[in-house]
Amino acid sequence: LARPVGNITGVSILAPELNGKRQDLLMEAVPGVRRIAVLIDPSNNRPEEVQALRDGARARNIELAVFSAGAPDLIAPAIDEAKASGATALNVLATPLFSFNRHIVIDQATATRLPAIHAWPEIAEEGGFIGYGPRLTTIYRQIARQLVKVLRGVKPADIPVEQPTNFELIINLQAAKAIGLSVPALLVARADKVIE
Repeated sequence: LARPVGNITGVSILAPELNGKRQDLLMEAVPGVRRIAVLIDPSNNRPEEVQALRDGARARNIELAVFSAGAPDLIAPAIDEAKASGATALNVLATPLFSFNRHIVIDQATATRLPAIHAWPEIAEEGGFIGYGPRLTTIYRQIARQLVKVLRGVKPADIPVEQPTNFELIINLQAAKAIGLSVPALLVARADKVIE
């Protein structure tokens, strides 16, 4: 990442690397969970990402079921299908589709009473249950700084790919209450922000 090949630079959001951490947080937030659903965008999430989540769940004797939504109108039916399959928690993987349509995800997860974890802290602030990852605003600022450098004449290949360094855990207790979930106090104590 420090020396990108060719004329490339940018910001790595570490989404695949954080999927397992989010899954662990979800398992901690929903004690006794036996089946977790993962919501993926087939055009964005790689099979290796999903396999790593399966392996992590299997190591803890938890079944992982994968549900796919590749368009906005497929998100709610995929969440309904996840609930019907017996899943008691939902890991929403990071994709532009789910980020841009986060209110569909939030509303349907609430309607089906599925506690869901999201890749962006802002989503918990907007009504989602848990958000863990870098803030979108931080990523946009990093991209803007890089763009300014390019506009000032620096070659993209001379600008290292940046990674976020701050990750936030936001827990929305209002969302938990709406679905009838009591969040363990130890997890709440670790949160960077709690919405009550």
